[in-house]
Amino acid sequence: MRRTRPVGALLAALALTAGLLGGSASVAAAGPPAAVSADSYTWKNVRIDGGGFVPGIVFNRSEKDLVYARTDIGGAYRWNEGAQEWVPLLDHVGWENWGHTGVASLATDPVDPDRVYAAVGNYTNSWDPGNGAILRSADRGATWRKTDLPFKLGGNMPGRGMGERLAIDPHDNSVLYLGAPSGHGLWRSTDAGVTWSEVTAFPNPGNYVPDPDSDNDYLTDEVGVVWVTFDESTRRPDGRTGTLYVGVADKENNVYRSTDAGATWERVPGQPTGYLPHKGVLDAENGYLYLATSDTGGPYDGAKGEVWRYATDTGTWTDISPLAEADTYFGYSGLTVDRQNPGTVMVTGYSSWWPDTQIYRSTNSGEDWTAAWGYSSYPNREDRFTMDISSVPWLSFGGNPAPPESAPKLGWMTESLEIDPFDSDRMMYGTGATIYGTEELTAWDADETFTIEPMIKGLEETAVNDLIAPPSGATLLSGLGDIGGFRHTDLDEVPELMYQSPFMGNTSSLDYAEASPGTVVRVGTSETGQNIAFSTDNGANWFAGAQPAGVSGGGTVAAAADASGFVWSPDGAGVHHTSGYGSAWTPSEGIPAGARVEADRVDPDTFYGFAGGTFYVSRDGGATFTATGAEGLPGSGSVRFKAVPGEEGHVWLAGGTDGGTYGLWRSTDGGGSFTRIEGVEEADTIGFGKAAPGASYQALYTSAKIGGVRGIYRSDDTGASWVRINDDAHQWGWTGATITGDPRVYGRVYVGTNGRGVQYGDSAGTQEPGDPDEPGDPDEPGDPDEPGEPGETGCVVTYTVTNQWQGGFQADVTVRNTGDTAVDGWTAAWSFPDGQRIGQAWNARATQEGARVTVTAADWNRRLEPGASAAFGFTGTWSGANGVPEEFTVNGAECATG
Repeated sequence: MRRTRPVGALLAALALTAGLLGGSASVAAAGPPAAVSADSYTWKNVRIDGGGFVPGIVFNRSEKDLVYARTDIGGAYRWNEGAQEWVPLLDHVGWENWGHTGVASLATDPVDPDRVYAAVGNYTNSWDPGNGAILRSADRGATWRKTDLPFKLGGNMPGRGMGERLAIDPHDNSVLYLGAPSGHGLWRSTDAGVTWSEVTAFPNPGNYVPDPDSDNDYLTDEVGVVWVTFDESTRRPDGRTGTLYVGVADKENNVYRSTDAGATWERVPGQPTGYLPHKGVLDAENGYLYLATSDTGGPYDGAKGEVWRYATDTGTWTDISPLAEADTYFGYSGLTVDRQNPGTVMVTGYSSWWPDTQIYRSTNSGEDWTAAWGYSSYPNREDRFTMDISSVPWLSFGGNPAPPESAPKLGWMTESLEIDPFDSDRMMYGTGATIYGTEELTAWDADETFTIEPMIKGLEETAVNDLIAPPSGATLLSGLGDIGGFRHTDLDEVPELMYQSPFMGNTSSLDYAEASPGTVVRVGTSETGQNIAFSTDNGANWFAGAQPAGVSGGGTVAAAADASGFVWSPDGAGVHHTSGYGSAWTPSEGIPAGARVEADRVDPDTFYGFAGGTFYVSRDGGATFTATGAEGLPGSGSVRFKAVPGEEGHVWLAGGTDGGTYGLWRSTDGGGSFTRIEGVEEADTIGFGKAAPGASYQALYTSAKIGGVRGIYRSDDTGASWVRINDDAHQWGWTGATITGDPRVYGRVYVGTNGRGVQYGDSAGTQEPGDPDEPGDPDEPGDPDEPGEPGETGCVVTYTVTNQWQGGFQADVTVRNTGDTAVDGWTAAWSFPDGQRIGQAWNARATQEGARVTVTAADWNRRLEPGASAAFGFTGTWSGANGVPEEFTVNGAECATG
């Protein structure tokens, strides 16, 4: 059974996302600028571990344990061998370039391992307004430089598991090639990715489209040129590789070759036809080019395929398919060669959904194959492996299927499988939900059982639709695309299982009863047609509810404050209300179908709705709604609104559209009238959390543009002033779906992303439940009641080396104002003890003279209120030692260290 990104649901969800993101550059009139300061937050993922498709895993061929992974919507990652986890590399991608979180291809430099490249862009159709780009890094992805391309790339388009489209000449690493989609052909850079030009001599841009008859442009674009591979045995006198092969999405002309370093090209004679070349991998030692093919571009579909071997010296093609074509019901991909033992080849049946994916292995260059599993006597299976998912238990999806299916599955959408070039026992492969791997691979050849387990920690790739943080019970409940959502009781632990009874692949909305938070409701879409579920134990257990006729999707749902009833605005049917747990639904009057609905958090009879610029209110439990007549609200674009816990009739509304009405509004009379919050130019989400110490109104959180800067903001004074709480290194592309504060922890915020999971942030002043409100020991630095001597209580600097490699490192620095007056403009300084040199900095401006480093605030984080912090980071170089500086100053005053 498909568990991730079914095409129909995906298209609907992405069409919505595209509408939300269609443009966000200009600023609508929003009054005078709001007062903005900065606070330093620590950001982490709410742990789910995986949750999305990993179409590419790339090992560096010259340095052991240097591994990268690319995702279709969630950026790129580098493997940290010591911690056994993935490090995100593209969290700096901002709102206006949200499409650059989709990685169409990735290449790691075999000559200079510090260099890595990513070809980024989400969609080649109208959903993504921006072109693609090549990102290049000289410090393993810690920092990046960008070259914009004159065309789009499709990290989340059909065919995204084919590749790699991006390749580096193994002998001259200034030369790179990029296979482009959409008829743009083959492109080349000769200056290490800084500039690019089309290889005009390349003869075929590809003609395959997934569905030429579709009226959806997601399915009608050419998949294009899909992979490039070099024959490293053909080094020329000028230092370049002479022979390279290129795969093209054209069933009749799918492999091309150049023997003069890309000057001229020919269709490789005698090549197989009728299929698309998903992967092309060259074994230069034995002189073989291997080809894995399918009848479609994938990654979901594919009903037939073949595997071929091309002898580069004789020009002979040999069909080495593990199965006869007549017996094949899937396409092939996931092609890899063991670089320690090049005669060992592996390939996957990537599109074998039922009963499981298949993996094949040959130790004699494809002459003979063995399968990862087979039948002892149908339907009973005999597996060469055991699955250990104890670290990510939800990968079972709660299933207990009859043979020959199993839970967990070996995988699906297995387009990328790689053997570690330095370790024949280690293999990693991507699926539609995780990265699996083993460190016992050669046991396969001895007919011994080996263990496969998730190798996914740190890689978070869920698309988040909704978040709720009840005042008691679970810390957080999430509504996710593809895998439904989770009840999180510990933010740093992987939950046991996603919501069940029923399982909904896409949860679009959740709510809880404010005065009775044990009652929770969720809505979404499922393969069984069950679109609503209820819980009476705070989301621990669920049961399906009845639903009105015509419902086709979840829409939005609201729970009465006392759990006495619910209002549901589903897809495919109008707004309905019910008492009890949805045993019978009655159409609501006076509100249009498709309206967004929410509940007042105090009055159980009051519900709210919004559609087309009109705000609606019901005072009878959702039976009838009346337009309030409130003026000045957005008439187009996406709008989200919420009612404030503990404040009857208080509603905040965010949204709008570029070039039109766009911003943040507040009502204190149940939606009868709204006041625009001046200075907020754009806002897309609104959420509430525990009030600041000494404040009586809940803290506000929003994803917005304020003072010309897109970011995540908090207000402790009902929108009079704002604090930017993220920074340029933590932007996560698009964050316009959902946000909420924590009702029990002041300062904590949960941010939903479109592919980087749930982010949660804590400020330096965040207090966990049960922490004392007292300031603490007055002798400690930073005690607000005892200013003390300058340099002891005026500032605290925290310096942390977050990543280090041979000759290079990355560090994060936090400057905190522990005095009792605001600092308007700050400059931090220190001296390196071991001759380190600073490289590129972010969130601040840095210079260095000798050992002395001086760092000056950026415009947006220059002002630090008492207790506030600013964070910045940088890359640097070192040799011999990389000691931490012993002393720091801010504005010339010596600071404590923390």
